[in-house]
Amino acid sequence: MTAQGRPPVTVVGLGSMGAALAQAFLDAGHPTTVWNRTAAKAASLVERGATLAASVDDAVRAGPLVVTCLTGYDDTRQALEPATASLSGRVLVPLNSGVPASARDFAVWAAGHGARVLDGAVKNVPAAVGAADTLIYYGGDRSAFDEHSDTLRVLGGRTEFLGDEPDLAVFYESAVGATLLPALVGFFQGAAAAQARGLPVSALVPYSVAWLEMIGSVLPTFAEEIDSGDYSAAASSVNLFLAGIAWDEEFGREAGVDTAWQAPLHDLIRRAAAAGHGEHSVAALVEVLRRPE
Repeated sequence: MTAQGRPPVTVVGLGSMGAALAQAFLDAGHPTTVWNRTAAKAASLVERGATLAASVDDAVRAGPLVVTCLTGYDDTRQALEPATASLSGRVLVPLNSGVPASARDFAVWAAGHGARVLDGAVKNVPAAVGAADTLIYYGGDRSAFDEHSDTLRVLGGRTEFLGDEPDLAVFYESAVGATLLPALVGFFQGAAAAQARGLPVSALVPYSVAWLEMIGSVLPTFAEEIDSGDYSAAASSVNLFLAGIAWDEEFGREAGVDTAWQAPLHDLIRRAAAAGHGEHSVAALVEVLRRPE
């Protein structure tokens, strides 16, 4: 603990998200050491009170908590390689993208150098870091979370621990994040159609938000159907979506937009109907998505 009452932290990697993390620590009064391959990226943070380490090893040795924000686990390991002799006793918090297997491998690598790993995922954009409603979840070493949760909470008010498996955060990141691209492309398709009709895209936004909120409201029902395996109470059946395929395709032709991205989704619906799920809830698509053991 420092004289100011706030423990020191280190941030390695100063892209837009890494810089936002470092700034949140500074704003909360934590002595913050930063390091980046391109030292110039640290200039604005140094002006605000951060300490620029001369090397990644110096950065790691500056405090007990080392938050890394690089592209993936291989990048993180490569960046930390010159500091392996100083990792012992530290808590590493990688906040990067990747897959569960890479997270598990990274945890083994870190443990081999005497470090504890608390893997995390920031579920928001850099500008939201530090906000009360920003969600950041972690998985891995429970003792590390208990020890540093107050410090990590300055990054996001919704700071949650998922469990002690080292790959849980990136697993949730991938599982939850699967909704992002289809939702965005759906909006972009509507935007292209609106522009073709001479309408401002901004006119769609309030209704698109309301639509996404409706989707959010039915997810608990779908989750219950999937967990129970009972799809018989179909508020929205597979056949209903099957009938909608022709309308999706006709809308694309009429609006003059490329709807080819929907073809795999339509194929999934057809496969579910062919498998006998036509009158079942659309949540039965899970049964088609699930690969055999």
